[in-house]
Amino acid sequence: MSQAVDMLKRVFTLKDLRNKILFSLAIIVIFRLLAHIPLPGVDTSGLTNFFQNNQAFGLLDLFSGGSISRFSLVMLGVGPYITASIVIQLLTVAIPALEELQKEGEYGRQKINQYTRYLSVPLSFIESFGLIRLLQSQGVVRNLSVAEMTLIMFVAAAASTLLMWLGELISERGIGNGVSLIISFGIIAGIPAQITSTAQVLENRFIVGIEIIIAAVAMIAFIIWMSEAERRVPISYARRVRAGRATQTIDSYLPIKANAAGVIPIIFATSMLALPTVAAQYLQISKIEQVKAIAQQVQAFFANDIYHGITFFVLVFAFTFFYTSIIFQPKNIAENLQKQGGFIPGIRPGTQTAGHLSSVIYRITFVGAFFLSIVAIFPFILQSATHIRTLAIGGTGILIIVSVTLEFVRQVKAQLAMRSYDEIIGS
Repeated sequence: MSQAVDMLKRVFTLKDLRNKILFSLAIIVIFRLLAHIPLPGVDTSGLTNFFQNNQAFGLLDLFSGGSISRFSLVMLGVGPYITASIVIQLLTVAIPALEELQKEGEYGRQKINQYTRYLSVPLSFIESFGLIRLLQSQGVVRNLSVAEMTLIMFVAAAASTLLMWLGELISERGIGNGVSLIISFGIIAGIPAQITSTAQVLENRFIVGIEIIIAAVAMIAFIIWMSEAERRVPISYARRVRAGRATQTIDSYLPIKANAAGVIPIIFATSMLALPTVAAQYLQISKIEQVKAIAQQVQAFFANDIYHGITFFVLVFAFTFFYTSIIFQPKNIAENLQKQGGFIPGIRPGTQTAGHLSSVIYRITFVGAFFLSIVAIFPFILQSATHIRTLAIGGTGILIIVSVTLEFVRQVKAQLAMRSYDEIIGS
């Protein structure tokens, strides 16, 4: 506790670091102000009920910080930018030119970020149109004229682009990852309302309230433990060569996170679950009886919490393996180690190293995938056990908040360490 207090004192005594934190907070305040400016033509109460009674869309609302359920200016949040980032990462594996660009260091990273920004703009229009049409089909948004629909789409796309820019400003001039901070503060902003609603439901159920608090604390501890868990693969580097042989080595390690994929698999799975749900809601008004019957069956399937939870668990588990295989390629790592004179003790460089890393990644990803799947279905478990649907934050929201907080603290500590080093050199 004393170390945390000392760190806070040091942070606020350093002017440049203090200004970085205040700048980041100022951007977050702007985001939250925009999130409370509503767009016209919506039944707010009906919209809130729709998202509370639909798990898949409730999770999408969670990622937007509650902006969708308010039908605010920033109702899309940074969703289009996240979608564009995922698409570009997938294309990097499929398109050799992008893969080569990714290997070009800082220049390649900047170009890929630029492509991501360009792609997020048309995605903003597509997502805003799809969201408005969905809400119209549920009767919570009135029928809009072409001019009104176009205006709302342009405003939503412009606001999403503005948020993307604000997030990048935080990353460049503030502390932390800007986009992640915007998402996490949006989630945090919705917690007081959820606590108030839950307290009203639990007015005469004190024991259930205690159980929810214990479950939440246990989930937070579990997420922190798994977020920090990693497998350290020993690596040795040859540094001195005499008569063609290495006479000295430097020992290091390659850290492999148990949850290397982060929250991306949950976003993938949420999108996959949302697609059949949206399609079923549209097709229920079809004049073809067979199509209408199939749509009703699909709707009934995903309305069942047990079936929905099992499907969500399987999708998150599968997507964790899929995404980890994209971002963590053993063959490339083995080649880079060989080029740098590194090797795993007892393992031949090249193909054997790649095979060994594949085995390690497979085993640790299995654990990470199971962890992420449990986190994803935590709301279903909690709601089934307590029969309370007001707590929508669940494990996914906690995972995002914990991950962003840990990363923020790491960056602050790095800034303090760098300044301490500069002070020592200066003296």
